[in-house]
Amino acid sequence: MVSSLDIVAERLGLDVSSPLLLTALTHSSFAAEHDVESNERLEFLGDAVVDLAIADLIVTKYPELNEGSGSLVRSRVVNEAALANAARKLDLGAVLRVGRGVKKENGSERPSLLADAFEAAVAAIYLEHGYDVAKAFVHASLADEVESASREPGDVDPKTQLRQWAESSGRGTPVYRVVADGPSHDVTYVATVSIGDKVVGSGEGRSKKSAEGSAAQTAWQRHLDA
Repeated sequence: MVSSLDIVAERLGLDVSSPLLLTALTHSSFAAEHDVESNERLEFLGDAVVDLAIADLIVTKYPELNEGSGSLVRSRVVNEAALANAARKLDLGAVLRVGRGVKKENGSERPSLLADAFEAAVAAIYLEHGYDVAKAFVHASLADEVESASREPGDVDPKTQLRQWAESSGRGTPVYRVVADGPSHDVTYVATVSIGDKVVGSGEGRSKKSAEGSAAQTAWQRHLDA
């Protein structure tokens, strides 16, 4: 019988018995409970590989983008929300090893954990097969997002969009509140953004900046859908 891990391994192009695959799918909460290595070091490496691969794609396929617009496109693709979405398409959450507390809270579906797992998986591919294979995987996973972002490269980040809209419409400047949640080895930052006396969005991330960005994105999407 084919397991979920077998399916994910095949999608990643890795052997199901690869130690790197198992490490890439090991969250720090599980590592702390079982005294094994977490995916944090792989995530650190994968972050750099993803960043380079997307920059490579932008430069080679979109010559009309200059340094500034190319950077904007990259920032809209290499972020927690986009990487978490790529991880969901691979079904990484189903095989991510997390600690008891995180599992109880269905934490394997947190955008921050999924994004980190995606980057760790990219690092595993890079170490197993080299940069060209890892680059091809990143391009296949995120090419649609790059294409979409390139159509409007002048778009600014969600926090700036939200602020410009709120201030120009006389609603005032958005105010962010960020709190840390979880133990020191597994901190998640949770942010809310308010305009006036109303909370208009919330989000989370592995850093205060990413949590605020996620909250702004939620608020901005609600504005667009209203």
